[in-house]
This record gives sequence, C-alpha cells and structure tokens, in this order.
Amino acid sequence: MSGYSITEPSDGQKWIAGTLVVLYAVITLLPLLWIIATGFKSPSDSIAYPPKLVFEPTLEGYVNLFTSRTRATPEMLAEVGPPTTWYDAIVRKYDMVITGPSRYGERFMNSLIIGFGSTFLAILLGTMAAYAFSRFKVPLKDDLMFFILSTRMMPPIAVAIPIFLMYRQLGLSDTHLGMILLYTAVNLSLSVWLLKGFIDEIPVEYEEAALIDGYTRFQAFRKVVLPQAATGIASTAIFCLIFAWNEYAFAVLLTSGNAQTAPPFIPTIIGVGGQDWPAVAAGATLFLVPVMVFTILLRKHLLRGITFGAVRK
Repeated sequence: MSGYSITEPSDGQKWIAGTLVVLYAVITLLPLLWIIATGFKSPSDSIAYPPKLVFEPTLEGYVNLFTSRTRATPEMLAEVGPPTTWYDAIVRKYDMVITGPSRYGERFMNSLIIGFGSTFLAILLGTMAAYAFSRFKVPLKDDLMFFILSTRMMPPIAVAIPIFLMYRQLGLSDTHLGMILLYTAVNLSLSVWLLKGFIDEIPVEYEEAALIDGYTRFQAFRKVVLPQAATGIASTAIFCLIFAWNEYAFAVLLTSGNAQTAPPFIPTIIGVGGQDWPAVAAGATLFLVPVMVFTILLRKHLLRGITFGAVRK
C-alpha cells in the first residue's frame, strides 16, 4: 500500500508566499485607504492633479456630510455674528452658514434598521427551514432546494419592475417593513443552503439522546442543535448583512425618503460647485464601520464557519 509524504515548504517558498500575501493585502486595502484619506482632504485637494499624497488634514468633509448649509450675503454674516464653534468656522470660510443637520444620519439609521432587521429574519427563517430539510423527509426535497437556490441566479434588476408595481399596490414602497421583507426574501436562499450544510454535520444522535431524556423536538433543536450550529449561524449572518448593507438597485427603485438607505444617498451629496468628494468619502468611511465591527466581533467563527461543512464525517 503506497502512501503520500508531506514535506514542509522551504524558507524560500515561505518567503515568497508571505510576500505575495502582503502584496495582495496592500493592493486590496489601497482603495479603502484612499477613500479614508480623501475624507480628510479639502475639496481642492481631493480633485488635485496629480493626486496629493501629502496634504493638510481637515474635517471639512465630515462637517459638510452632517450639516446643511446655505450661502449668506455679507449682511447676513454680519447679522449672525462671528462663528461660535469650530465647524461653524469651517463653513464660514466659504461665506456660508449652517441651517441644520443633513439627512445622512437618517439614512444611516435606515441602513441599520433594514440591514440588521433583514439579517435577523433571514437567519431565523433560514435556520428553521435548513433544520427541516436536514432532519425530516420533505416531499420533493431536492426540487425545493434547487428552486430556493435558483432565486439567486437572476439579477435583482430582472425582477425590480414587478416588485415595484407590487409594492406600490400593497403600500410597501419607501417603508422599512417593505425593504426588510425584500432583503429577507433575497437572503433566505443563501441562508438555507449554508445552514443546511452546517446542520448536516451535527450528528443526529445528539438529538436522539435528548429526545430519550424527555426533551421535546423544539427543546432538542434549541438546546442541542443551535449551540452546535452557532459557528455556521455567525458566518451566514455576516454574508447576509453584507448583501443587505451594500444593496443599491432595490434601494434606489423602492425608496426615496422615509426608508432610503445610505448607498443611494451618499452619491447625491453636492458641495460648492459640484460633487463634494470629501463628504462622499467621509460618508463611505463611516458606512463601513458597522459591518467592520460586526465582522470583527464574529471573526472567530468566520473562518471555521466557511470550512465547517466542507468535509463530511
């Protein structure tokens, strides 16, 4: 019987592999670092050619992101008096005054409600559906699983118009509930397929032992299966949140005011004389924070969750 020998990579191979990983990380992070840096540039520095790598940082982009401003005449400026805050002083440089907060905070909050709300529903329904497909004899199981998967095959724009007409008739256009239900429906197929693989890896004998000890089916599911599937649930939640958080096409078509999320709002930020690129970059930077924090909190589960269902016992 012949076997295979496993040899350790040489120092040169390790150095080459490490160099390639670092180079890939730098290339991947460079656009993100450029966006973050642009958020601290002045409007003139943000569009300078050649691009400025060394510049004087300013919070002008963040001030413009969170405030609404209007141009004032010298008489108006004299009437309101000198600036009383640092952000008011930034605006006065352009002969403008702050009239109130911008709509970015509302749009950001809408993203939080819709993104995390749809992720919670997709995980809740997906876990129960995946458990049913994994443990019970469901009629036409393979056909149903393929049908669920097929909903991910078509681009969102292909069904955008029918959904728009349906939502208008049901009164769900530009509502949080409508967007949560829509993103839940889109994410549900991914949730079911991923979670079924994780639950398949949990030995059914654990549940049988719990049932013998007097647990009900639901108690066995809650106290035995869910703790074992926590890794898969965490990794699936990250993927569902990323889709709902970044989705653009449905948000543009189905929302305009009350439930509009940040992605369609950020590109519309206009400054003095055109697009306010520092404010756009500042909005994009802040928009990355919740998903980044959510992923960091679940990072211990992510790698294991991705590979958990790859090898069957």
